Parts: sequence; structure tokens; C-alpha cells
Amino acid sequence: MKIAIVNDVPTVTEALRRAVASSGHHEIIWTAANGREALERCQRERPQLLLMDLIMPIMDGVEATRLIMATCPCAILIVTADVGYNASKVFEAMGEGALDAIDTPQLGLRQRDRGPDYLLSKIDSLERVIADRCSTVAAKAASPLKPAPDFPLIAIGASAGGPAALAALLSGLPRNPGAAIAIVQHVDAQFASGMAAWLEQHSGLSVRVAQEGEVLQANQVYLAGSNDHLVLKSPHHLGYTSQPEEYVYRPSVDVFFQSICQQWCGDVIGVLLTGMGCDGAQGLKLLRNLGFHTIAQDEQSCAVYGMPKAAAKLGAAAEILPLTQIAAHLIASLAVMTAKGH
Repeated sequence: MKIAIVNDVPTVTEALRRAVASSGHHEIIWTAANGREALERCQRERPQLLLMDLIMPIMDGVEATRLIMATCPCAILIVTADVGYNASKVFEAMGEGALDAIDTPQLGLRQRDRGPDYLLSKIDSLERVIADRCSTVAAKAASPLKPAPDFPLIAIGASAGGPAALAALLSGLPRNPGAAIAIVQHVDAQFASGMAAWLEQHSGLSVRVAQEGEVLQANQVYLAGSNDHLVLKSPHHLGYTSQPEEYVYRPSVDVFFQSICQQWCGDVIGVLLTGMGCDGAQGLKLLRNLGFHTIAQDEQSCAVYGMPKAAAKLGAAAEILPLTQIAAHLIASLAVMTAKGH
């Protein structure tokens, strides 16, 4: 894969270059010392993957990500000294279209989440995502014998650009929407708790990382918090599974939507937001086929028009809406569900 590096510290740039070179099957096509230079280089020679620092003296990583995704889009991995310390900026960059974020690797370090091997595994994972190898998900209808919950479920999938889109959507909902809300956002497990807190701060809703065996409750937002797949393990209980292991997207929106089709007996609204690839499109189609309401974000408001585009091509979305209108449509749909007694 053709990779570019953006970092204002020469020793870090060299460390990243050496880490990538050690794989033997990736090529560094150029490096840049700041966001402005990266934008110019991208416009001349677009990489398949850009390793982008956050903190730089001339155009930081957030602004550079925004401009690159607007003019010459490519896959962007944020590589910065301390993701946890810079969590707010990380989520801003992901809101502009960056796919993921990791701490800058240290050569010679073999810690699972700080060494060059972790960087290479992340690059390999993103390479599979970029290749857009989507799997088909099989559906099974929910059993009519299972007890129906007394509240609906809003199931949301998102990837690149998702954090900002999720914050905007959730902030448009009332404090007590009368539904459980479950979110699968493509984000590394180590950032999930920080993202939950960030979404709660921006939306005013109660947001927490979903725990194994947790019982779904109305007026609570649950965020997938593992590199395993979030699923409904029973009609009312969330959990995680490593299967299917071969899925490129982890956690997978498709796997979560499929589990809803298998387990949930109440009303569901499926929502697919901005993201690269096509994860969630098949699952959204399954939900629509079972008679549930489905929504996809429109192209103009997406940071990356991949997942919603795939859903639109499949006819998986009953409505294709600008991000600014999705919350209002959810509120209206919930009102109809309440009126009919679910």
C-alpha cells in the first residue's frame, strides 16, 4: 500500500518510516512536516493511507484532515504522541473523516498498543477496510414467542466522520427519548470510554460503554466498547462475540443489525451514518425487509459517503436524509410508535 507520513518531528517521521518499511509490503511515497504541506502533496500524489499527526505548527491534523477529505480524500490514520491526552482533537479529526487513531509507536518497544507491530497490524486492518471486502450477512426473523419490550430500539452504525455526526444527531434528541439507543462506531476499544464521555458531554444524554450481559433500558445510549462485535445475545441483553472472526470491520455494524433481527421483538429504527466501506448496508437491508424503519445519511452531509451509499444502492434505507434532519425524523417515528403502543 502507498503510504504518506505527516509529522513535524524528524525523528518521529524516521521512526514511522522504519516501522512501515519493516513490513516489506508497504511503500512510503512522501513525507510532510505540517498539514499545509500535506494538503499540497496530497493534491499532487494521493496516498492510499495517510499517517497524520495532530499537533503541528502550520495547520494541525484536524484542519488538514478536513481539507484533504474535502479536496482529495484518502484514508487517514491519526498517529499522535498520546491519544488519550488529545482525545478531544482525535474525535474532531475522526469527525472530519479520519478512520482511526493510535499512539505514535516507539521502535524497540513490544507493548501490544505502543510498538511498531501494533502500527503495522492497524495498517493491515485499514488496508482490508479500504479494499472494501464486504461480507454478506444472513438474516433470521425474530421468534414471535419472545416477550416484546415496552420501548423501541434505535440502532446506529457509523465509521469515518462518525463522532461528529453522532454528537450532532444525539444532541437533537430529547433528554428522555423513550427508546434505548445502541451505537456501533468503528473505533479502537481503548478509545471507547473516552468517546462515550465525549458524546455525553456534547449531547446531554446518558451515554455509556455497553457491558457484557447488560440489560437494555429506555433513555440510555450504549456504545460498542470492544474490538469484538456488539450483539444482542438475548431479547434484552447486550454482549460481545469474536465471531465471525474474518470480518474486516470490528466491531461490525452488520453483525449488530443481524443480531437485532434475530433477537429483538419490539420496534426498531435502524440508522446508518457516514463511513468508509459498506459495513451496515446489508444489515440495514435486513431490518427493512423485516418491516422496520431505516434511515441513511445523505451524501452532502457525510464526511465519507461509503456506508450510506452502499445502503442506498441496496435499497436498504426507507429514508435518505441530511444529518440535520435525522433527529427530527427519529422523534416523529418514536411518537408514532408510542401512539400505537409499540
